[in-house]
Amino acid sequence: MIVSHEHKFIFLKTKKTAGTSIELALSALCGDADIITPLTEIDEALRAGARGAQNWRRHGWWGSPRPFFKRRFLKFTAEDYGFYNHMPAEQARALLNDDKLWLSYFKFAFDRNPWDRQVSFYHHRYRREAKPPPFSSFIKGDKRARINNYEIYSIGGEVAVDFVGRYENLDADLRHALGQVGLALDRDLPRAKTTFRKSDKPYRAYYDDETRGIVGDWYQREIALLDYAF
Repeated sequence: MIVSHEHKFIFLKTKKTAGTSIELALSALCGDADIITPLTEIDEALRAGARGAQNWRRHGWWGSPRPFFKRRFLKFTAEDYGFYNHMPAEQARALLNDDKLWLSYFKFAFDRNPWDRQVSFYHHRYRREAKPPPFSSFIKGDKRARINNYEIYSIGGEVAVDFVGRYENLDADLRHALGQVGLALDRDLPRAKTTFRKSDKPYRAYYDDETRGIVGDWYQREIALLDYAF
């Protein structure tokens, strides 16, 4: 995620929505005091001279870009490790600890047709396996299959951002978001994490009636919010 005090915007990074590419582009617009959360080593190299991760830590070496161990075993909170990748709006607002700032900054996120997004996540989830399980097994049997994007840009079940752009209209919607704070995108978006999906099979071909229904039930709120259809 990115909090730009210089330009008064907050970008909440969702999953499988070109969030890393967006973050790489936004980093080039940031100032010294802005918050930029860490990426993987490979993705950090793509910043290509733009600002890297900065100002995200809260308590020195305890800060962590992926605080899974501490969350699971030591029960630390966001206050302990600082801002991190895919941080939900509720935690970000609490950590900023400034409701006037939160309400006055332009907040935006992106989402994607859930049926297509789920296929993208399937390929990412099993990117290191020569023989991944069938897609239906992923949907019906993998406890980590559901993506929590709505929870990232909502608080208490209500949308907490000013704008939710669509992955399908990525360039135009990002330009629209930046225009709200007087900025312009003067470069093409960097391409990050584009090699995981090696098949060009249409996403609809992955589904049967059952898996189509499961994904539709999981993501009813996104579908209603952005009027997505299978």
